[in-house]
Amino acid sequence: MMEKGSPNSSEGHQGRFPARNGTSSSLDLESVAQPLALNPWDVVLCISGTIISCENAVVVVVIFYTPAFRAPMFLLIGSLATADLLAGSSVSSLLTITIDRYLSLYNALTYYSERTVTRTYIMLILTWGASICYGLLPIMGWNCLKEPSTCSIVKPLTKNHLIILSVSFFMVFAVMLQLYVQICKIVCRHAHQIAVQRHFLASSHYVTTRKGIATLAIILGTFASCWLPFAVYCLLGDYTYPALYTYVTLLPATYNSMINPVIYAFRNQEIQKVLWAVCCGCFSSTVPFRSRSPSDV
Repeated sequence: MMEKGSPNSSEGHQGRFPARNGTSSSLDLESVAQPLALNPWDVVLCISGTIISCENAVVVVVIFYTPAFRAPMFLLIGSLATADLLAGSSVSSLLTITIDRYLSLYNALTYYSERTVTRTYIMLILTWGASICYGLLPIMGWNCLKEPSTCSIVKPLTKNHLIILSVSFFMVFAVMLQLYVQICKIVCRHAHQIAVQRHFLASSHYVTTRKGIATLAIILGTFASCWLPFAVYCLLGDYTYPALYTYVTLLPATYNSMINPVIYAFRNQEIQKVLWAVCCGCFSSTVPFRSRSPSDV
């Protein structure tokens, strides 16, 4: 005999195991099975961030664990790598390296002294102090969370906050440009003096000078091409603009943190020696190094 409750029980089973032909059931299954869409910009930033972290971590570890790398030049390179490793805000660190390179040429006879070491620590304190203060401003209340209309292209920074950062960048860039022009003049003058003293040919003097100028052009050109698009867009952009514009201009600035270790660290012969020694398994913290000035551009 069939009880009246049997159809209800069958409906209960259908509730537990939805029919394949049911429209609502098929839609639910499709929504569950549909993979999440990946934002290509997020993928690019993730890959770039991984490379940046690995490069700069290597530089920081090598400088920290090598007692020979306690000269002002290496301390500033380590500071730059640390800034790139933490947040990619390395503009002020690049300025300190430029100042150090200029002073190493302008005061070549007194560069390796206690006064230089003290000056380096003062520059590091000022650099990180300014960076920390800028970074804490949004947390301390200078943000657009309560007034979305005041937001900039980089939330939660306000438009005024971003304008100050952009103007600060242009000031840093102007100072770096002026210092590198002076460095270029000093390098040319030194190369000419050495050529005259050692009776080198004019072609040798020309090759040396051209090499130094080319290196300076690469350093300054890389910095400008990476940061200028984003700095200009910070002044002209508005929070209503598509986020794509921010990604396009911010990505080159991110790549600057990927290029910095190559320009300032991996090109250095002493760091190259340590890296090769580590790769060969014959690392020794007492490896003798030839003292090099940061003016060896």
